[in-house]
Amino acid sequence: MERIKFYISIFVARIIALIIKLVGRSSGTSFVGLFTLKFNPNFLHYCSKYITGKKISVTGTNGKTTTAGLIAQIFEANGKKLIHNAQGANMLTGIANVFAKTIVPSKRYDNCVLESDEAYLSKLYDYMNLDYLVVTNLFRDQLDRYGELDTTAKKIQSAIDKNKNLTLILNADDPLVANLGKENKRIYYGFENIEFVSSRTISKAPAEMFNCICGEPLKYSKRFYAQQGHYYCDCGYHRPECDYVGYARIFDDYVEIDVKHNNETTNYRVDTIGLYNAYNVLAAVSTALEFGYTQDEIQNALQTYKAMFGRAEKTEINSHKAIIQLIKNPAGASEVLKTVDLNSNILIAINDNFADGRDVSWLWDAEFELLKDVEKPIFTSGIRANDMALRLKYAGVPSDKIRVIPDLFKAIDEISNSTDNNEKITIMPSYTALLQIKNR
Repeated sequence: MERIKFYISIFVARIIALIIKLVGRSSGTSFVGLFTLKFNPNFLHYCSKYITGKKISVTGTNGKTTTAGLIAQIFEANGKKLIHNAQGANMLTGIANVFAKTIVPSKRYDNCVLESDEAYLSKLYDYMNLDYLVVTNLFRDQLDRYGELDTTAKKIQSAIDKNKNLTLILNADDPLVANLGKENKRIYYGFENIEFVSSRTISKAPAEMFNCICGEPLKYSKRFYAQQGHYYCDCGYHRPECDYVGYARIFDDYVEIDVKHNNETTNYRVDTIGLYNAYNVLAAVSTALEFGYTQDEIQNALQTYKAMFGRAEKTEINSHKAIIQLIKNPAGASEVLKTVDLNSNILIAINDNFADGRDVSWLWDAEFELLKDVEKPIFTSGIRANDMALRLKYAGVPSDKIRVIPDLFKAIDEISNSTDNNEKITIMPSYTALLQIKNR
């Protein structure tokens, strides 16, 4: 009976997905999953039987979509049949959505790579017994939803506690991440050195302060950004030794990283930008090396990698080269701002819908001061366009260079109406503004 119900779930899900596509009213990244779980709450448990190999989950505040995408790209480029929620719908309904639309009952899949929202990871583990968890970082994000950082860490730990056989691949440079899963097998990655071969400004944004388990504030011998770096305490506590040691060179348009593991060093180049993406690449490469892929197999896959929508995605808008970069919290936004071309036409679109977080006070903690020397006007848009304009004013952007156009599509038309196709466009949207652009 359970099997029949599972098959019915898939059949009806495909019909709903087809209707959604024909109507064109939604991208359908969660609605199909919502129906599927209502009809068959045990759906995801049954899906596990279709994965013959290791199952990987990826979580963290920033970078989980890109990291999961990079891992999936490496696996697929080397012949693995995957299930992966590539569109970034990472709550339980989004994960159910991709399984319902992908699974063919007569087929089996080698692996799954599942990006999971931090708050939903524990629920996912109620239904699926995954083998690996990659954790990217923990930053202050959507305080109205997640609460303080230790609350988010506890949510991830509660998921880990459900599976003592889970192998963790952790960012050693983040003190909150490094402390997760003390009862589990832990594999650490982190950077030994980072070199900026770039014209970008170095951020001076304030970083989170963390205390050691003894109660004293952590100290740093190297600090890369936010709380990430080489931390220690006089009591003897320190950053764990890394299994995968990274050395990064950050260029304007790409990153290069060397990865040392078991006294062997391999190197990689990826056409993405920023230190935050170097961390994503290191996480993905470390995971791939742990699975036994060679340098050539990984690099060949990375050469064909295309950025996920809105994650340093390079595209064209009205014949202008454009880059779209999601911003959603102070640490991530400050790193994105370091990469902005100040000669480009800039649009910042901020919403305060539930998925964005209702509290937009984070705008005052992100380093928008990096935009004060812009060449052209900056356009603000979205529900909180006026709040963003005020923030830019206090960041030192001249008032005559701040233009408010709440209607997002009108704002996009405005910044792309130049007849000079050499003019570039930079768009920095919050999450639901990004979805609006995607569905335009």
